[in-house]
Formats: sequence, C-alpha cells, structure tokens
Amino acid sequence: MFKSLSTSLIVRGILAVAVGIIALAWPQVTVLALVIMFAVYAFIAAGLEAVRAFSSAKAGPVFGHLLLGLVDLAAGVVALAWPGPTALVLVLVVGIWAVTAGIVEIAAAFQAGEQAGTRALFILGGLVTIAFGVVLCARPGIGAITLALLFGLFSLIAGIWMLAQGIELRRTDKTLHPAHSPHEEKNPV
Repeated sequence: MFKSLSTSLIVRGILAVAVGIIALAWPQVTVLALVIMFAVYAFIAAGLEAVRAFSSAKAGPVFGHLLLGLVDLAAGVVALAWPGPTALVLVLVVGIWAVTAGIVEIAAAFQAGEQAGTRALFILGGLVTIAFGVVLCARPGIGAITLALLFGLFSLIAGIWMLAQGIELRRTDKTLHPAHSPHEEKNPV
C-alpha cells in the first residue's frame, strides 16, 4: 500500500515539477499551449488514478480513484475539444479544479492514522491549492502570461509537495518493516 501510494505521489510530483519549470521558463506560452499542457497533465493524472484504483483491494478506494480519474479525464477532453476558449474560461476551469483539489487534500488530512506532520502538510497543501483557485476565480480577467506564471508556480509547489509526501511515505514504509525482525519471534526472552 505505501509503495504504490508513494510511487504515485513521486511520479505525479516529478510531472508537476516538470510542468512548472516549463511554464516558468517560457511565460510567453500561448493559451493553446497552456490548454494542451493542462490536458496532458489531466490525462496522466487520470491514468495514475486508474492504476491506483485497480491496485486497491477494497471497493471504496476503487470507486474514489476511478471517480477522480474520470474527472481528470473529462477535464483533459474538454480542454482539447475546445482549444479556442478565452483565457477567462481556462482561468475558471483551473480555479475550480484547484479549489476542489484543495478541499480533497484538506479532507485527506483528517483520515485516521495520519501523523501530525503529515496532517499539517496535507492541510498546508490544501490551503495553498484553495488560495490559488480562489485568486483565479476572483480575477478571471488575468492575462495568459500571468496565468502561465501562476500555473507554473503552483505546479512547482504542488510537485515539490507531492515529492516530499511520496519520499516521506517511502521512508516511513522502510522504517516500519525493519522494526519487526524474524529473530524476535524465534528468541522470545
């Protein structure tokens, strides 16, 4: 369980960091290029959610991951089907997506068994994501270059956060297993 979640977070983090660097390096990117970048990210996220759904043993996580995957897939299809919408529409789509993702991140912080540090990172990540979405929804007239810079900065921060979470989960998994040594069972003193 930990390794598949940590691997998923690390892969998504690397992709988000790459998208962020590209958007920050070339702020003159057109709205069409930003739409395509968003669609590709959404398709990859949908694929990763599908992989996570079918690697789960319980029905609840399967449904949740499939639902998130379908939302990601729908966002990518809509972005590619209508590449000519104004920056206003793109800003609103990304803003609503960010607010929704932030709410899900905050909700994830309150799942049973989360350590205080992990819970705080989920809440902080969720608040940053929601703030980003609220700013975009409140100022939909923002220019395409500004949106590219904001999207790049958001992707970079979210990617670093996902990488940190994935590495932390992987580290936690490695410290959990060695604590149970087979020698302890053979020599109960």
